[in-house]
Amino acid sequence: MTQSFEHGVSLVIEALRFGNVRTNQSILARIGRLRSLDIKRPPSTLPDSKSHNHSGGTREADSIGPAMEELRLRVLACSKCPHLVEFRQNVVFGVGSLEADLMFVGEAPGAEEDRLGQPFVGRAGQLLTRIIETMGFARSEVYIANVLKCRPDIPEGSPGNRAPNLEEMQTCLPYLREQIHLIQPKAIVALGGVAMRGLFNATAPMKDLRGQWRKFGGIPVMATFHPSFLLRNQALTEKRKVWEDMLQVLEFLGRPVSERQQNFFLSNKSL
Repeated sequence: MTQSFEHGVSLVIEALRFGNVRTNQSILARIGRLRSLDIKRPPSTLPDSKSHNHSGGTREADSIGPAMEELRLRVLACSKCPHLVEFRQNVVFGVGSLEADLMFVGEAPGAEEDRLGQPFVGRAGQLLTRIIETMGFARSEVYIANVLKCRPDIPEGSPGNRAPNLEEMQTCLPYLREQIHLIQPKAIVALGGVAMRGLFNATAPMKDLRGQWRKFGGIPVMATFHPSFLLRNQALTEKRKVWEDMLQVLEFLGRPVSERQQNFFLSNKSL
């Protein structure tokens, strides 16, 4: 039995244990795809197939993908927070390039993210995509994840979302640590105060946290407002604050900054 198929079997066992029929069907479909991939995959990759990592060394080009897939399968089967397991539609693992120089970390999935199984796909996600593209990246070039992989539960029929609590985030944080360890981004952008609390247990207001570098697992982290904050606060001054944070990130990454980018939100330019 191949490694991917073994992980698939483990997922079914875990799902059956909690009696989640909807999840079982989804997992069975994934196992079928994994088994097909195992059958079609070449016997081995070239041992000298390398890619450059961000610390100046090299790493196996094909080692990151399987390791991330193994992590993804573990996260999909996670049952550490039974109340979230019962409430969620999908685990929202993360998306983007495994070779990304830049990673964005939010707090938790919302309703749209839970429905589609991908982070930042609602209105705030659309704004984040515009920010990423204005920085000169394609969304597919960065990596996007949340501290919490499941949508926080709310009473049936209640509108909106709730912020994850500290216990939930601390339970889920090891998964994000593993993602960061595998991707080895040069920089991380923490989106909003809840994400900062999950990463650093920071309780100060975001106005005092944003625009400053910290380190998480040795990797520089820039704190900035969550895109949803900009949807609620349309003032040019608030947009400029977020953009100044992104200019710091671009400078740190050594990315060219055009005059047009430099002058965003000094006039009526918008994302």
